[in-house]
Amino acid sequence: MSKKHRQTLEAIFSKPNRANILWDDIEDLFIALGANVSYGGGSMVRVILNDVVAVFHRPHPQKETYKVALKRVRRYLVEAGIRPETEV
Repeated sequence: MSKKHRQTLEAIFSKPNRANILWDDIEDLFIALGANVSYGGGSMVRVILNDVVAVFHRPHPQKETYKVALKRVRRYLVEAGIRPETEV
C-alpha cells in the first residue's frame, strides 16, 4: 500500500469526519487493499473485500465523499478487517 493509500485510510478513520476526501481516492484504496470493484448503473459501485460485500453510490456532481457515505465506508472497512494500523 502506498503512502497516499495510507493517508486516505487515516483520513477515513479520522475524527471528526472529514468532508474533503475524494471518492476516487477511496476507490483506489479499495483496489490497493485487494478489493474487487465493479460498476453498475448510474453511480453504483459494488465492492467485495475479504468476502464482505457493499454497494456504494459515487457522489455527484461533486467529487468529495459525503460525510454519511464516509461513515459507511469506515464501517465497511472495519467489517472487512481493515483499520488504519492494519498492515497490508
